[in-house]
Amino acid sequence: MKVEQIYTGCIAHAAYYIESKGEAAVFDPLREVQPYIDRAEKDGAKMKYVFETHFHADFVSGHLDLAKKTGADIVFGPTAKPGFEAIVATDNQEFKVGDYTIKTIHTPGHTMESTTYLLIDENGKEHGIITGDTLFIGDVGRPDLAQHVIADLTEEKLAAHLFDSLRNKIMPLSDDLIVYPNHGAGSACGKKMSTETTDTLGNQKKTNYALRPDMTKEEFIKELLTGLTTPPGYFPKNVLMNIQGYESLDKVMDRAKKPMDAATFELVANESRPLILDTRPADDFHKGFIPNSINIGLDSNFAMWVGELIPDIKQEILLVTETGKEEESIIRLSRVGYDHAIGYLEGGFEAWEKAGKEVDQINRISAEEFAKEIATGTKVFDVRKASEFDSQHVIGANNTPLGNINDYLAEFPKEEKFILHCAGGYRSMIASSILKARGWDNFVDVVGGFKAIEATNVPVSEYVCPTTLL
Repeated sequence: MKVEQIYTGCIAHAAYYIESKGEAAVFDPLREVQPYIDRAEKDGAKMKYVFETHFHADFVSGHLDLAKKTGADIVFGPTAKPGFEAIVATDNQEFKVGDYTIKTIHTPGHTMESTTYLLIDENGKEHGIITGDTLFIGDVGRPDLAQHVIADLTEEKLAAHLFDSLRNKIMPLSDDLIVYPNHGAGSACGKKMSTETTDTLGNQKKTNYALRPDMTKEEFIKELLTGLTTPPGYFPKNVLMNIQGYESLDKVMDRAKKPMDAATFELVANESRPLILDTRPADDFHKGFIPNSINIGLDSNFAMWVGELIPDIKQEILLVTETGKEEESIIRLSRVGYDHAIGYLEGGFEAWEKAGKEVDQINRISAEEFAKEIATGTKVFDVRKASEFDSQHVIGANNTPLGNINDYLAEFPKEEKFILHCAGGYRSMIASSILKARGWDNFVDVVGGFKAIEATNVPVSEYVCPTTLL
């Protein structure tokens, strides 16, 4: 049986495509559905089903657009209550895709409608399980997301459901089944996912902390809930979009793909006060940018940081991108529900400069210059996560994680010079742009971040191995 994993690294997401005898199905598609349509057309296949493992929180699924464009039926697991036409399957219900059989296994815990799909080949042999956020490689889905949509679903209740689902529905299955999860390392839907994106169920039973056979339900709940960070603020909004429906991506693209010359861009920016989002790399942004614009580069976890730092999912956005990256920027915004981009600067930042418009800059220093600066007592602000900071950091640095930067604004001095850094320079440039837009000027950013600083003689804290839950 052939299962094609379509992995999107920037949001650590895996969709799956299968085809048999001229019929095709997709599991957990992304918002931009044309690649799935093209894939089926290449096989000469008709899209029959769009299977959803659950109502996703970390991205807006493409189920509605894909169904509309192909005539496929949308399938959810038991208890799902979508606000649009779909098949709500019963536990153990079977669906045929050519000679393949897909069996629904209701596995509540990450969410109540969470469902695993058992894949059975043309010979009746069980091949693998598409697990959504129920089971990852090295981890299981966090049980604290649904309560942000339904208050009664506490994380303890969901964790208990997940324990039962894993023990009663997943672990009794054959060891040679291949596990196909919805996410890999880097996703906020778990806490210790592997960089591997598939494995055998038998190996997961041996290595995944959550599948220990001697674990009590109480132990499972405690270990699962320990160390969970606050989920990004956009998660509940994406869940509601996936449940209730959303605007077609085609309409979103039509609204956003409006090129503006510098004069028009400036006029729109001044009149409607949209957010100016600059998606260029940090190395380009710091040299020159439109005043008050925020830098979140496409070259890393763009969608995640957009969701983390832009609180209003309906915020109007004007884009500044590298030439040729306009459409990619719009699509990657839409993946997490930011559908209200209203145009982009034609010709990019170079067009703004050529028009003689006002330009701002962010000063940067090398790691060697950093070493000299801190010797004079200059304050240092490290915007990495608390876990990274606790692992190792510059002695005397303040930890002000980027994801919670609004909580730390009072700590940044307005008159006194200070230094920002992160691990490699991406997050600290985001922080720099936010501070600049809010009136801070007397600071510098470190090129290469902590990775570069470690290569100097700057004193850093000793590495402390984090406690492993066994």
